[in-house]
Amino acid sequence: MSSSPQDKAKTPEAFLDLKVKAPDTNSVGFAAIKSSVNQVSKYMNAADAFKLSAKINQKGGFDCPGCAWPDPDDERSSLGEYCENGIKAIAEEAQNKTIGAAFFAKHSVDELASWTDFEIGKSGRLAEPMFLAEGASHYQPIPWEDAFAKVGNHLNALNSPDEAVFYTSGRTTNEAAFLYQLFVREFGTSNLPDCSNMCHEASGIALSETLGIGKGSVTLDDLYKAEVVMVIGQNPGTNHPRMLTALEKCKKNGGKIIAINPVPEAGLIKFTNPQNPIKMLTGGTQIADVFVPISINGDVAFIKALLLKLLEKEEELGNVFDKSFIEEHTHGFETFISDLKTYNFEECLKASGVSKVIFDAVFDLILNNNKIICCWAMGLTQHQNAVDNIRELVNLLLLKGSIGKEGAGACPVRGHSNVQGDRTVGIWEAAPQAFLDKIEAKYGFKPTPKHGYSVIDAIKAMYEKKAKVFFGLGGNFISAVPDTYYSAQALANCNLTVHVSTKLNRSHLVTGKEALILPCLGRTEKDYQKSGVQIQSVENSMGVVSSTKGVLEPCSDKLLSEVAVVCGVAHATLKERSKINWLDYKDDYNLVRADIAEVVEGFDDYNNRVKQPAGFYLPNGARIRKFKTKTGKAQFSVNKLPTWKLKPGELMMMTIRSHDQFNTTIYGLNDRYRGIFNERRVVFMNPEDMRERGLKNEQIVNLKSVFNGVTRKVNRYKVVQYNIPKNCCATYFPEANPLVPLDSFAHTAKTPASKSIVVTVEVD
Repeated sequence: MSSSPQDKAKTPEAFLDLKVKAPDTNSVGFAAIKSSVNQVSKYMNAADAFKLSAKINQKGGFDCPGCAWPDPDDERSSLGEYCENGIKAIAEEAQNKTIGAAFFAKHSVDELASWTDFEIGKSGRLAEPMFLAEGASHYQPIPWEDAFAKVGNHLNALNSPDEAVFYTSGRTTNEAAFLYQLFVREFGTSNLPDCSNMCHEASGIALSETLGIGKGSVTLDDLYKAEVVMVIGQNPGTNHPRMLTALEKCKKNGGKIIAINPVPEAGLIKFTNPQNPIKMLTGGTQIADVFVPISINGDVAFIKALLLKLLEKEEELGNVFDKSFIEEHTHGFETFISDLKTYNFEECLKASGVSKVIFDAVFDLILNNNKIICCWAMGLTQHQNAVDNIRELVNLLLLKGSIGKEGAGACPVRGHSNVQGDRTVGIWEAAPQAFLDKIEAKYGFKPTPKHGYSVIDAIKAMYEKKAKVFFGLGGNFISAVPDTYYSAQALANCNLTVHVSTKLNRSHLVTGKEALILPCLGRTEKDYQKSGVQIQSVENSMGVVSSTKGVLEPCSDKLLSEVAVVCGVAHATLKERSKINWLDYKDDYNLVRADIAEVVEGFDDYNNRVKQPAGFYLPNGARIRKFKTKTGKAQFSVNKLPTWKLKPGELMMMTIRSHDQFNTTIYGLNDRYRGIFNERRVVFMNPEDMRERGLKNEQIVNLKSVFNGVTRKVNRYKVVQYNIPKNCCATYFPEANPLVPLDSFAHTAKTPASKSIVVTVEVD
């Protein structure tokens, strides 16, 4: 008897052999080199590893499939323009083992679901298309044309195009993403949820409202020249390690770094640059000048406390605010100040959990400098008040005139390597009408103006059987989304689930009545088409579009590119009713870029500009103080303090990633910087909270969340004493995702509130 969708979605509860050491206070250095070498030697062919290391993130090479941190515009390191986790991502994609018909004949879906996520990911590269029939226990091979026909038949059998959901991962290139959204819109729906919905959607909404563009306003050069960089709710040492090089350069130029996070992270304590032999020998660079151990979701309170003190100093001294900038370039200042005066400094500081001594150190830096950059990631965006978090940061920048000038601005740090580019070229369930009008003018069909499903809406629609086909272009949907067991049932309610992937993941095992796995080329592989080897393109966190071109031979002759997969599905689905000759695009990606140049702002002469070795910058009004808001000016906003209160015995929990992980991909079982080895089922707790509950280190507990009357549990976690604020705790994502309620999300943005979950700890 087949196991339930919830069982297949559940990570195994068995423990390994947990080892706990003191957390590191220094990052990268020799340990990172050793870890990288181990990954390469264990999972890759040596010759392939050498080829890739010479081309990763280099001009004319391929873009790392990991994070979206930008490459330097000028010279790039000859020692390797990549990080430890970049090498882990490459080793995962270019692993020397493939899986196909024989593998799936040997292992049933139920058996594979009993494996850990680490074991699933390391099983090998997918080598051929696979199909799971209704009621079957094993995937079987299927020819590409039959797979395309099956997708088309399911889609065409729907009562409405809105009964299909088309998800996108941020790994998808601009070319594939543009064609994907074009197909979906010609099919007749706007159901284009993507991974932005789960990470930086709140950033995009807050920045669009306040600065007129849903992206950051800074460049790498600005980071080098900043006087103060605030790194908030972000762990660059693990999630964007190359950012540490930029912070080191800022420090060398006299800049100061403020790290605001519930836990101290090694990367923001000290950084030993492996590209600098002297630093390797002398022990590295101290990064954070001030560490602020903020309580989980205390960010608005802390920033508001800073704003109140700045206002007090402005009224005392008269030269704290950038008045000329405020008068010429902003709107809503008086309303903002009027609301700010209704708050009490001491109450805000108390709500933040930050001591007065640490607050004063931060305030002195903000008061006495005007070139300020605010960097943030999901520590700010995954709360119910996430949009307020970002808007309050923008208020701070506006008061200091720190927008649209050298060394200053807003810097949301994106995760997946092209998540920003996908949105730019049209992956958006709520695309603006101007973009849809350009689609209509170019292709002759009228896209629906109705907004489609975001990720949370899509899950609800599948659960309620309003959506019957799920198509995922990349990603590991079930491991990425909140409320794992509800979401698993949602997928199981579909007639068909389809995943375009490079390697096996848990989403392939939580299926609809029928399921397809469509294997695609990775970034590292050459993309042969009729017109020759193709290049593609991506956009990084700072709005630079650059080319990417693989260097390895494909690991299987049965792989297709994502572009070819999209074109094949579109052709099989739309057939003669399409106004587009889909099969032409897969033969020559220049045709895709020529269309993007006509439809998407900023991509003029795309085919020529993408050949520039360092790529090109897209237009960014906030960078030049041209704010495309409703008022034509940067907008001050009014934001309220969160109103939640913990009851006795409750903790505020946040989900985090280990150092052996990128998003849902588990590279290994160690979290070296936090001192955790050979285990992921741990809950980090403050020692005083442990004493109050009579808990000891490595004691086994269960975690429970209750939201809107619904109880959710995860079982068998080991307690680890850690330097985390009182009444707070942390667990690894995605194992703890079953605790995240689907209906707890950021207002306006619908980003899951995975960083602020109220839980109780129960002894097992």
